[in-house]
Amino acid sequence: MLEKALVVAAALAGAVFTAIGIVVRQRATMDVPADQGVSTLMVKTLLHRPLWWAGTGAAVTGYAFQALALAYGSLLLVAPLLVATLLFALPLSAWVSHRRVGRAAWGWASVLTLALAVFVALARTKSGDYEDSELSAVAAAIICAVLVGACLLASRHFSDWRRAILLAIGVGMLFGVVAVLTKIVMHTLTAEDVSQVLSSPVTYLLIIVGVGATLLQQAAFHAGSLQASVPAMLVLEPVVAVLLGQVVLGEHIAVSRHSAIALGLAMTAMVAATIALGRDEGAYEEELEAAATRRAT
Repeated sequence: MLEKALVVAAALAGAVFTAIGIVVRQRATMDVPADQGVSTLMVKTLLHRPLWWAGTGAAVTGYAFQALALAYGSLLLVAPLLVATLLFALPLSAWVSHRRVGRAAWGWASVLTLALAVFVALARTKSGDYEDSELSAVAAAIICAVLVGACLLASRHFSDWRRAILLAIGVGMLFGVVAVLTKIVMHTLTAEDVSQVLSSPVTYLLIIVGVGATLLQQAAFHAGSLQASVPAMLVLEPVVAVLLGQVVLGEHIAVSRHSAIALGLAMTAMVAATIALGRDEGAYEEELEAAATRRAT
């Protein structure tokens, strides 16, 4: 019970720092010209901005806490807790921009908090077969990479909300894969030693996918239509992670029939609240970007 509490605490700490990273990096990209996908201009511009580096540092810290949670907890427990990022991003964004959070947003935030509490209380996750899952994880990563590539190619044909959605879908899939690969690497680190981690191809695949996911996320941040892209990113990441955790890692949740119904309702509420809060936050971020564009011109 204590170990589960520590895992949840680490996952929530990761959500806090991830929220800080999202809010700060989003503001660092506001006046970067929109481009088709990941552009050289975007990368060069952001690398010269201390604000972006601060946001990236917060995001890396968030990932470190997530990795710590995955070292001792099941992916099926940790991944759904990632939606708590929006709970922390909501008041932080409001504080940074000197605005109040509306009643509807607080209402959905309460729904999300309650749903998370029910999930943590009822979820009894069972470990998977991590030693023999490396090949399956690599195969899953390749399949997801192909799907992400298809999203990128398709996004080039659009310049509206459809491009933002396609990029966000790619981001969600890649970060879902990152979570699975992180679980394997952290299991190897705790069960064996650092040398095994350094000799595993999964470690280097994790680095490649992680960098690609971060760059694509930045592209999605300033692609427009944040009302659509933010919820897509936040919902898809845990969904993909949970699916791959079951299929690739062999993890599962052991619950009774009544608990299963309650868990299903809680997860449905989590998805609905995440979409509602993401749309509200995305709408405001679009207003800020429009204001920044007007000042620049």
